[in-house]
Amino acid sequence: MTKKALFILSAFVLFVGCLSPKDRQKEQPLPRETFIRVDGPNLIKSNGEKFFIQGINLGNWLNPEGYMFLFQNVNCYRTINDAFSEMVGPDFTNWFWKEFKKNYITQDDIKYIKQTGMNSIRIPFHYKLFTNEDYMGLDSNHDGFELIDQIIEWCRQEGLYVILDMHDAPGGQTGDNIDDSYGYPWLFESVESQTRFCSIWKNIAEHYANDTLVLGYDLLNEPIANFFPDRSRLDEMLEPVYKRCVDSIRTVDKNHVILLAGAQWNTNFAVLKDSKFDDNIMYTCHRYWCDTLQANIQDFVDFRDKVNLPMYMGETGENSDEWIAAWTRLMERNNIGWHYWPYKKMTTGGACMLTIPTPENWDIIVKYTQTDRSSFAKIRAARPDQEVVKKALKELLENMKFANTTKNEGYIRAMGMIP
Repeated sequence: MTKKALFILSAFVLFVGCLSPKDRQKEQPLPRETFIRVDGPNLIKSNGEKFFIQGINLGNWLNPEGYMFLFQNVNCYRTINDAFSEMVGPDFTNWFWKEFKKNYITQDDIKYIKQTGMNSIRIPFHYKLFTNEDYMGLDSNHDGFELIDQIIEWCRQEGLYVILDMHDAPGGQTGDNIDDSYGYPWLFESVESQTRFCSIWKNIAEHYANDTLVLGYDLLNEPIANFFPDRSRLDEMLEPVYKRCVDSIRTVDKNHVILLAGAQWNTNFAVLKDSKFDDNIMYTCHRYWCDTLQANIQDFVDFRDKVNLPMYMGETGENSDEWIAAWTRLMERNNIGWHYWPYKKMTTGGACMLTIPTPENWDIIVKYTQTDRSSFAKIRAARPDQEVVKKALKELLENMKFANTTKNEGYIRAMGMIP
């Protein structure tokens, strides 16, 4: 490409990047060269430079997980919502979730992520944000696009790329708390759920089709846990579901990268046998709590080299600073980009970028979630003072704001970033 052509292309990308999502939808489809795209085992920017993913996951924001509230068996949105509703009623709980979405990730958080030196974020989301099902304070007119559009605009101001990750799919793709499901990956048994899954992704892709700041679409997070006797049968269903969804997306968006996860917590890629069914796909692996030797990442490297397509670590972390430092170096030596998990949480042990202070009397809420609530009589007997619970929940909403969190500087430095 000549210097003049490169200049014109760069100016065009800059112009398009200034448009709102609604304006971009009105534009004619852009050439693929204006997007980050796959080129062999690498990702390439519009200026021809290699793009190496270094960033963080906005976990718990749009798909609450119990352990980030210091809960144990109450460990997904549905069970958290039930516990809160039992303690303070559904109306207050709905109000809490609406405020939670406003406060958990703000422009200050996005600015800080960029200041550390990161170049991208991954946004895990629940499919219900794009339906009329009851979720996080709303049962219709959901705000999924509104919330994500706002984050993307803040990211545009900072120069951060965005990967969109469906963490919770219709029917459930994992069969554990990870996907807010009913204990089995029903997505793969249900044609209706698969149709809804493809339709939601098509709507998302149509909305962001001309947004060059969106790096790509991570179709399914950690599909098909390893607990099920019929796991091998389920594994065989994964790639056909991917192909159907990609076909749906490509009717409205020819250009964005599509990310495919392996089965069993994004680790088993042997079940994905056709790397040629689309010309702009890459793969996303996850790995936690292992050693930091080459052997602990070699299976991902071998698959990447076999298919000659990018592999990136969509989730990892939640470990000591020493482990994070060694693991980061290992990934980078092997040309595997990364998004650590998570950005912030309530915790007693760090292992994230920002710690949210635990509210006063939070132990009362934790204790309630650990009691036997298997009947209405037991719920009534165990229910704590609702005013105490409301006060703690309101305090949590304040504590999660960026200004009130604590930076885990050693953890951030271990990622090679600047606190």
